[in-house]
Amino acid sequence: MSDEIPLFEIPWDENDVTNAVDSLTRGSYWANGPYIEEFERGLEEYLGIEHAITVNSGTTALVAALTAHGIGDGDEVIVPSFTFIATANAVRLVGARPVFADIERETYGIDPEHAATLITDDTAAIVPVHPYGAPCEVGLLEDIAADADVALIEDAAEAFGSDYRGRTLGTIGDSAALSFCQNKVLPTGEGGAVVTDDDDVARRLDRFRSHGRASEDYFDSSDSGEYVSLGTNVRMSDLVASIGCSQLEKVEDHIANRRRVATRLSEGLADVDGVEPHTAGGRGRHVYQLYTVSFDESVDRDVVIDTLSSRGISSKIYWEPAVHLTQSYRDEYGYQPGSLPVTEEVAGRVLSLPMHPELSADQIDRITSAVETGVERGREVETADRPRPSN
Repeated sequence: MSDEIPLFEIPWDENDVTNAVDSLTRGSYWANGPYIEEFERGLEEYLGIEHAITVNSGTTALVAALTAHGIGDGDEVIVPSFTFIATANAVRLVGARPVFADIERETYGIDPEHAATLITDDTAAIVPVHPYGAPCEVGLLEDIAADADVALIEDAAEAFGSDYRGRTLGTIGDSAALSFCQNKVLPTGEGGAVVTDDDDVARRLDRFRSHGRASEDYFDSSDSGEYVSLGTNVRMSDLVASIGCSQLEKVEDHIANRRRVATRLSEGLADVDGVEPHTAGGRGRHVYQLYTVSFDESVDRDVVIDTLSSRGISSKIYWEPAVHLTQSYRDEYGYQPGSLPVTEEVAGRVLSLPMHPELSADQIDRITSAVETGVERGREVETADRPRPSN
C-alpha cells in the first residue's frame, strides 16, 4: 500500500458496483435508461426543486443553462475570474462576452458591490461561483440581478449540499449548474445537471440536450421525432446515472466526513502562523469540495508545496493564474495584471490540500505537520530573500 496522500480519492462501495452492473447487464437503454429518471428525481427531492435535467458534464450544464435562458450573441455575462475556466468559457461558447467581477477577500466569491458597477444595457446574466464548497454572497447578487432584470445562474459545481443562510445552494438563482466530476462532493466520474423551478427553462433544457427534439420517447417510437429548436447531444448515460443514484444515497454521510476531516485539518493548523483556512464565515454550511488555505506575505508558497511533495503529499493551486490572466483571455480581451486586484492577490496566496471523506487521522496529521514545516522553511526563504535596509 502506498503511503502517498493524493489530492482526492473517490469514496465508493459495492452498491455503486451493483448499480453499474445492473445498468450494463440490462442490455438496452444505456443512453436513456431508468436510472436517468431516478437520479433526476433524487436530485429534485434532495434540493427541493422542481426540475433537474442531467447532462454529460458541469461545463455543458453551464452552456445548457445559458442557452435555455436565451443568452447569446451581443450579451454580456458577469462572472468571477477566480474560478475554473469553464465558468467563463461557457459564456463564450454561447456567443456572449464574459465580464469579470472582482471577488471578496473573505468569501472568494463575486464582490456584489463591484458586480453592480458592471451592469450595462447588454448584461443578460450574473453567474456567481460558490468557491471550494462554501457560499458566496449570493443573496446580495440575487437582489442586484432582480433590480437589473437579468438572470442569476449559480455555478454550484463545487457546492452540492451547501447552503446560504438556510437556503440550499442551487435553488437561489433562476437556475444552477451542478458538476459530478470525479473530485466533486457527489461524483459520477463525469456528469452534470441544471436545476430550476422554471417550467419553460426546464423544457428548453430538455430539448437542448437532445438535438432540439420535442418528443420524449425517441427510443420507443417508430417515428423520427419532431425537432422544434436548435440543440445538441449532451445527455448523461444510464451507466453514469446509476452511479449517481448510489452516490446520492450516501452524500450526507460523505459531507459529514468531509467536514470532520476539515475540522481536524483546521485544528492542526490553528497554531501555525501565516496560514488561514477558507471558511463559510457564518454564511452557511461549507461542504469542503476542496480544503484550501491561504498564506500571508511572510510565507513562500512554493516552499510549502515542495515540502508537501517531498513527503508524498499532493497539493494544488486553485486557481492561478486567474481566468482573466490566462493566455486565451489576455489575447481575446486584453486583460493585464492589476485588472482585478483582489482576485490576483488571493490567487497568489491559496493552496488546496488533500481532501476526501476517508482521510485517516494519521494522514491528516501528516498533512498538517508537513504544512507547518513548509511554512517555517518558506518563511526563512522569504526572510533571506528580502533586501536589507541600507545604512
